Amino acid sequence: MELTPVPEDWTRALAVVAHPDDLEYGAAGAIARWTDQGKEVVYLLATRGEAGIDTLPPAECGPLREAEQVAAAAEVGVKVVEFLDHPDGLIEYGIPLRRDIAAAIRRHRPEMVIASNHHDTFPGGHRNMADHVAVGRAVLDAVRDAANRWLFPELGDPWQGTRWTAVAASPLAMHGVDIGAHFDRAVASLAAHRAYLAALSGDMADPAQFLRGQAEQVAGQMPGAALATSFELIPA
Repeated sequence: MELTPVPEDWTRALAVVAHPDDLEYGAAGAIARWTDQGKEVVYLLATRGEAGIDTLPPAECGPLREAEQVAAAAEVGVKVVEFLDHPDGLIEYGIPLRRDIAAAIRRHRPEMVIASNHHDTFPGGHRNMADHVAVGRAVLDAVRDAANRWLFPELGDPWQGTRWTAVAASPLAMHGVDIGAHFDRAVASLAAHRAYLAALSGDMADPAQFLRGQAEQVAGQMPGAALATSFELIPA
């Protein structure tokens, strides 16, 4: 199947994921491309990643991973990174989460929303985790919530200008982005998660190797691209 290029006739995006590092495992190369085009991208993290490193207690881990995420965002041209305080590993899909994300959508007024994979599996069949599923589902609903003036009126005026939600790492991806010219910045963005990577083992602990393998595989579905990343594009 040949991937269709993701539309790029927009100026503002909001990327919403569960944890520090979620955007760096795939979407960051596209984000680097888009910020280089002059687009504004803001990050919203549902947690601070406080339960993500087995050898560090949450009170120590959370601030460290927050700082690493800010550094990772800077590598791809993202200046604004916001954090919610939903519990890492125990995020619940529901009205509070939808409300928090809808508030950010109304505040930042994105035309494009970038989300984590909300499906039960990743490409290749690997099982997804509950936090990703909960946040991904909540993003899709919050886009509609933010557009409905009768929902969460205390959050301000509705925003009906979101055109798409681009779901990263989706098993149903049909769109792609050529990231060949921005791959090194994607690697640098993931490498900024130094403490997190140091606690990992296997391919995911090597930013260049892991991201290149993924990008080459996706590029096989995009004629003319040497390296690419994919998205499931859902109209708002």
